[in-house]
Amino acid sequence: MSIRHVLVVDDEPDICELLEITLARMGLEATTATRLEPARALIAERDFDLCLTDMRLPDGDGLDLVRHIQCERPELPVAVITAHGSVDTAVQALKLGAFDFVSKPVDLKQLRELIDAALRLETGSPGPDASDDDAAPATPDDSPLLGQSEPMQRLRATIHKLARSQAPVFISGESGSGKELVAREIHRLGPRAERPFVPVNCGAIPSELMESEFFGHRKGAFTGATQDHTGLFQSADGGTLFLDEVADLPLPMQVKLLRAIQERAIKPVGGTREIPVDVRILSATHHDLEKAVREGRFRQDLYYRLNVIELKVPPLRSRRGDITRLATRILRRISEQWQTGDLELAPDALAALEGHSFPGNVRELENVLERAATLCEGPLIHADNIDLPANGLGTEPATDGISDCPADNTRNEKDRALDDQLAAQERQAIATALQQTGGNRTAAARLLGLSFRQLRYRLKKLGIE
Repeated sequence: MSIRHVLVVDDEPDICELLEITLARMGLEATTATRLEPARALIAERDFDLCLTDMRLPDGDGLDLVRHIQCERPELPVAVITAHGSVDTAVQALKLGAFDFVSKPVDLKQLRELIDAALRLETGSPGPDASDDDAAPATPDDSPLLGQSEPMQRLRATIHKLARSQAPVFISGESGSGKELVAREIHRLGPRAERPFVPVNCGAIPSELMESEFFGHRKGAFTGATQDHTGLFQSADGGTLFLDEVADLPLPMQVKLLRAIQERAIKPVGGTREIPVDVRILSATHHDLEKAVREGRFRQDLYYRLNVIELKVPPLRSRRGDITRLATRILRRISEQWQTGDLELAPDALAALEGHSFPGNVRELENVLERAATLCEGPLIHADNIDLPANGLGTEPATDGISDCPADNTRNEKDRALDDQLAAQERQAIATALQQTGGNRTAAARLLGLSFRQLRYRLKKLGIE
């Protein structure tokens, strides 16, 4: 392999020497420049694999160089060196397209990790300013994000751009639209792909355990802490931490999370020193986070740290042309998992799906098709096998599932109570049948008057092992 070449732009001799020594020990060649104009000239004259630039230069600042590189050489990763505590400046650089940043005094371990990550980027990958047409015009064979609609092509193109950066990304979208799938794609296509992807549902962790779950704890830190515990940040070290439903974080935890993101270090509960962590933060919620900030339920400073770049996932109703492709993939998966023959949609069933607004998005489509697969008698699913709520074409989902009408909310609560009661009765009936047949599912289905496929669906839906 040819030697990788790094451009170092800094007017401090000590910093230049430190960077040159570090790069040489990594087997990399370094060229230095002390001002913007010589740096621009070098970039025009030869190819570099990475640019490291200080933010303060005699004839300008590093942001000018970041802008120049994004216009002239968008495939070149550029990382900025900032003064200690200049997080706002670093965030601004990330917004402009910088790959990452490192603070002075330069931590050599962090610097080496940054350089390794930057050089793992695929050569020729589309840069932050590449056009949508160039970035991802069609669904790649290995992409789980299906669809040829314009919103999906735009989404895939943006993901390709964001995968090249280490900037925090806030993924917004309705429930069931595939926000975690998008986060996994950003991770998969980026330089951290071989490192851990750690997802966490912030709303599912009890508040009293949250600090321990995120940052870990030391043995004896509290009653029940019988051994050291590695938190989510350390589990994701070198990789990506995906904070789903981040709006559900309580305010005290938001303060601690903000510090961990800014300092790139965490202190376990009961620990005496901070531990550096190298984690890319992706976050998501279906709530209106800006509204939560205005109402004082979410810290504005944390919002700006998480929302360096916002990525909106389109709802299913805005890309109805993708429903056929999605349904085909989902039915293929159902057939494989349930070990049934191939399942197909009749024209009337497809028309019914394409006319539905899908307030639950792709997750709702999956549930609808699973129910239909249990009801159809043969391999062909017809419209009468599909159970769709009467929400009407183009109906927008109620925010957070809450109606403005108190009577509607009371009715919804009664419906949920009835559903819970019926589910409990159904669960008991299935458990009894399985007990009577010694766990034989085929015999249990016959005893209940169900097909084997229908019983398997109900077992999955009710969470019965």
